Amino acid sequence: MSCSPILSLQPRQVQRRKQQAWQYFSQAYRAQLKRNFLFAIDKYRQSIASYPTAEAHTFLGWTYSHVGNLDAAIEQCKLAITLDKEFGNPYNDIGAYLIAQGNPQEAIPYLQRALTVKRYKVPHYAHYNLARAYERLGNVLLAFKHYQQALAIDPSYFMAQQAIRSLRQSVGNAQ
Repeated sequence: MSCSPILSLQPRQVQRRKQQAWQYFSQAYRAQLKRNFLFAIDKYRQSIASYPTAEAHTFLGWTYSHVGNLDAAIEQCKLAITLDKEFGNPYNDIGAYLIAQGNPQEAIPYLQRALTVKRYKVPHYAHYNLARAYERLGNVLLAFKHYQQALAIDPSYFMAQQAIRSLRQSVGNAQ
């Protein structure tokens, strides 16, 4: 049975590893915002090697999604969940990636879980993605409900505003 190398470190060493991981994470995030995805991937990996966190795995997944590798993105989010089951971002992100892969039914449980965890500051994203999943499944009422819930949380959320307009228009044209 192997033991995590981090568990065998002294508290001062752990603190240094956390600081180093944060430095790599910060570099990765800045690079990601500049769309320098390959550099960001490298720095997120270094962050994880220094001290693995749910955030670093989730953001590495997000970066993978930007380069079109949704399977790797989902895998990173699943690793994030093993580190912190109460961090909402990886659940939402998995849901979004599954929708992008054409699997809206599979996305729903992840998106629902994002809405029940303790650490999730942007639940309007999960409502928006739930609405997208339901819309793709042809459930217009649930789609509309979740778009509205996204807007109830963040009335300025443009994508949800736009989606409601589009949904109303498509329903109006169908009648």
